[in-house]
Amino acid sequence: MTLGQILAAILLALAVGFGGAWQVQDWRMGKELAEQAGQFQTDLSTISNAAAAQARTEQDKRLNIEQKLAAQDQQHTKELSYAQRSQALLRDRLATADVRLSVLLAEDPAGGCNVPSTPGAVGVVHAARRAQLDPAHAQRIIAITDEGDNGLIALRACQDYVRAIKHSY
Repeated sequence: MTLGQILAAILLALAVGFGGAWQVQDWRMGKELAEQAGQFQTDLSTISNAAAAQARTEQDKRLNIEQKLAAQDQQHTKELSYAQRSQALLRDRLATADVRLSVLLAEDPAGGCNVPSTPGAVGVVHAARRAQLDPAHAQRIIAITDEGDNGLIALRACQDYVRAIKHSY
C-alpha cells in the first residue's frame, strides 16, 4: 500500500467514525428533544386544566353574585313600590280631607295647665293643643318625606349592592 492509499484509508475511517459519532449525537439529541416536547405538552395540559377550572370558578361566582343582586333588586323594587303606593294613598287622603296633618303646640308654662307633656301608655298626649296644617303645606311635607323615603330605599339598595360585591371577593 502506498502512502496515498493509507492516507485515503485513514481519511475514510475518520469520515466513517465522524459520521457514526454524528449519527449517535443526532439520535441522542432527537431523544432529548422528544422528552422535552412530551414534558412541555404535559405542562401545557396542566396549565390549561388549571386555567379552565379557575375560569369555571370565577363564572360560578359571578353567576351567584348576579342572582343575589337580582333578588336584592327585586326586593328593593317591591319596597319602593310599596312606599310609593303608601305615599300616593296618603296624598289622596290629604287631598280629600279624609286625613289632616296637625302639629303639637308648645305648652305655655304661664298658662297654668298641669297636664303632663309626656305621652301616656298608648302614646297619646292628653289635653295637648294641636293646630291643623294647611292642606298645601301638608302636601309639600308629604312630598319631602316621599323623596326622603325613596332616597333611603335607594341608599339601602346601593349599600346592599356594595356588600354583595365586597363579600364575593
